Amino acid sequence: MSESSFRPVANHGALSPSPWIVRFAHLVAADARVLDLACGNGRHARLFADRGCSVLAVDRDAEAIASLATVPGVETAALDLESGPWPLAGERFGAIVVTNYLHRPLLPDLLAALRENGVLLYETFARGNEAYGRPSNPAFLLERGELLRIVKGRLDVVAFEEGIVSREGGLAVVQRIAAVGGARQQARPLT
Repeated sequence: MSESSFRPVANHGALSPSPWIVRFAHLVAADARVLDLACGNGRHARLFADRGCSVLAVDRDAEAIASLATVPGVETAALDLESGPWPLAGERFGAIVVTNYLHRPLLPDLLAALRENGVLLYETFARGNEAYGRPSNPAFLLERGELLRIVKGRLDVVAFEEGIVSREGGLAVVQRIAAVGGARQQARPLT
């Protein structure tokens, strides 16, 4: 496994969804089509399917996503996201969820795949994490404010955080964002 697609073993097999994703799940319409990218065993696919969403759970590890085969509302696809063109060209999603994964060449494709009123929920490791463990290669750590720069002018930021957090297995430096398409101009409740 390349460090770019590193997911801590403890989190890859975890069934509990990220508290960040749970906190902002309400932004995703109950009938939305959701892409859970680099989903591992599908902890977020399960969360959104339980909320009534239609979920496409994508991971290159077919064994990891096999447990999702019987989950109503979840379709799986074993895809290598890091070689070749974007495998989901032409597909559009009401929400895209990404945790513990970064492959920068995909970021423009992710934004293009988001519907105009869609929701992006993204949480992964950031610069400074090298002091606490893997990933430690700067190429695979978000730079300070990088998620904000990626969505600037394209999505409205609902919430953004970066810094040291306590996670399963110890401390980590993460960056996370909840952002919505500009077509959603109505007021959103603070949570």
